[in-house]
Amino acid sequence: MKKILFGLVGSFVVAAFICSGCPKGQTGSVQSEAPKYNYPESRKGTIVDDYHGTKVADPYRWLEDPASKETLAWTAMQNELTFKFIRGALQEKIKARLTKIWNYPRFSLPYKKGGRYFFSKNDGLQNQAVFYTQASLEAEPKVVIDPNKLSKDGTVALTGSYLSEDGQVLAMLLSSKGSDWQERKIRKVESGQDYAETLKWCKFTLVAWKHDGSGFFYDRFPDPASVAPEDRNNYSRVYWHTLNTEQDKDELVYENPENKELGFSPFITEDGKYLVLRVEHGTDPKNRIYYRATESKGPFIKLLDAADAMYSFVGNQGPVFYFHTDLDAPRGRIISIDLSNPDRKHWKEIIPKQSDVIKFATIVNDHLVVRYMHDAHDLLKIIDLTGKLVKEIELPGIGTVAGLSGKQKDTEMFFGFTSFLYPYTTFHYDFKTDQVKLFRGPKVDFDASGYETKQVFYKSKDGTRVPMFITHKKGLKLDGNNPTLLFGYGGFNVSLTPYFSISRLIWLENGGVFVLANLRGGNEYGEKWHQAGILGNKQNVFDDFIAAAEWLISNKYTSNKKLAIIGGSNGGLLTAACLLQRPELFGAVVSVVPVIDMLRYHKFSIGHYWVSDYGNAEKDPEHFKFLYAYSPLHNIKPAVAHPPTLITTADTDDRVVPMHGKKFAAALQAADEGRNPVLIRIETKAGHGRGKPTSKRIEEAADIYTFLFKIFGMQI
Repeated sequence: MKKILFGLVGSFVVAAFICSGCPKGQTGSVQSEAPKYNYPESRKGTIVDDYHGTKVADPYRWLEDPASKETLAWTAMQNELTFKFIRGALQEKIKARLTKIWNYPRFSLPYKKGGRYFFSKNDGLQNQAVFYTQASLEAEPKVVIDPNKLSKDGTVALTGSYLSEDGQVLAMLLSSKGSDWQERKIRKVESGQDYAETLKWCKFTLVAWKHDGSGFFYDRFPDPASVAPEDRNNYSRVYWHTLNTEQDKDELVYENPENKELGFSPFITEDGKYLVLRVEHGTDPKNRIYYRATESKGPFIKLLDAADAMYSFVGNQGPVFYFHTDLDAPRGRIISIDLSNPDRKHWKEIIPKQSDVIKFATIVNDHLVVRYMHDAHDLLKIIDLTGKLVKEIELPGIGTVAGLSGKQKDTEMFFGFTSFLYPYTTFHYDFKTDQVKLFRGPKVDFDASGYETKQVFYKSKDGTRVPMFITHKKGLKLDGNNPTLLFGYGGFNVSLTPYFSISRLIWLENGGVFVLANLRGGNEYGEKWHQAGILGNKQNVFDDFIAAAEWLISNKYTSNKKLAIIGGSNGGLLTAACLLQRPELFGAVVSVVPVIDMLRYHKFSIGHYWVSDYGNAEKDPEHFKFLYAYSPLHNIKPAVAHPPTLITTADTDDRVVPMHGKKFAAALQAADEGRNPVLIRIETKAGHGRGKPTSKRIEEAADIYTFLFKIFGMQI
């Protein structure tokens, strides 16, 4: 149910201001040869901030303004340098191969509303998936909305779809150029006719339709003109919208202006009786639950208001609510609360804590369907409402249950499965016959039979046992000479389980090894694993990643000259920090839409949502100490032979704003001794990644892999 995701699971002053307590490692030696790369000049300003008595320079503050003439000119020059290095015959070959393997039909998980089925499909190279409906699983699909017709360049995306209970009306969220900001349009499913109203100021919004179809509850932020610029992502409010009326007629249902950073996500229970609010503070997993009768105008009842744990609504049987929680169970358990007797002493435990992590649970066919995680891969079990195991569904292998759809009274459900060598595939389970059948399987131009995945465990710096997946061609020689790409994330409770990537195939086909490390900060082993990688423990995440690199080298999979690291968003922070702490360990670094300036990140867009994981350097002196100790922007040493580095960002990214990547590139180029390329690729008309058109995805992937192929001397 949590709707605010940090980033990708897919996403750099000078020595005088280095923290004396920063982790130390060998740095690349300064070479006497003349620099090969002449970077665009990056003006150094004179701004110095005072953090609890420590003076910190910020010479590239001017790059925080993406629209200034100086920043635009700098961006153009940086892109010119980057594309001069990347673009050419090799990039064209890689792009052609990526385009070919990308070109296959891809389907979302189907789900049922009002007796009909709905799903999304991309024919292959469409910029955006098309949303369809069909009367039965055998009926001819009918287009409900084709986002490709909303813009010539495919940069308008359907980022949310919420159907009325009878399946007749669609409330859809549309975003432009990758922005997290969305506009809501409303469409009649049968006729394709749109209602006149447009709902604005939506971000990470949910919709809760009343079962009579008269309208819906939804959450949004205030009109930006009504609040200070720094509060445009605060003061979440829940409104009631009556169908076929303008937004200014919407009725305010709930707000809490005294706690402006709280977010409210409304949903209605499947029986239509209760309106429930999930109350969150940024990305903190500890949340609250409020509710009232759907038809009530009275105050909300604060069922869970201590913010002492994670509570995820699973379903209800009348007044009995089922929750997935980590209260007194860091790896999760399932409890029930009777609304007529809600005191904690009357709570019932349905599924107790176990050695495996509960990732997700729902109710289908009046049974609990529970997705467990065992050593960072998934199990799927059916359990009755008393907690008795009914069945474990056999999965195709070690991988990920990527989505599940079904309602409490349904006798069928659909689930997706994927792994490193197993493209996303949809399965159908019939509760009546107890049969699992393939529903939709893709046809990819890739023969997985010649490849293998293995899971290993290694020890981090402090002795912690960390899992890691390794995928490569069968018969790989462990001679230390294999180009290897190490990926990680390590934060915000995000678990990295096995998943299929189209773009990654180009790496595997050409002899590359792909490695995914399950770092602390995620949820692979529950909330304790998460807590071990946040705030003052963040260095554990970097140590885990560095230890993974050292293990791969010592076990002869690769060498430091052939080892690349890649990560996006919080994972971009990971690769940037490790680049600076151990520059001699890596042959190449790719930092995708990274978080870099750890002293100022909370000042931009939704950055303040992440304080529970990162901390706040301005408000807390202790937070300043550990953030300053690893913040990539503040730990760059001068005259160092950094490994070849590619930073990517996007000018319209309003989640991790582009100033992070730009300031890092400017500072790293200024400090680098120029023997290896330090480049930045700045995308236009695309944001953090969500809704990015296929054409831009292919081009970006081609550029990244071309960079790596050139650095490692690989051919296609």
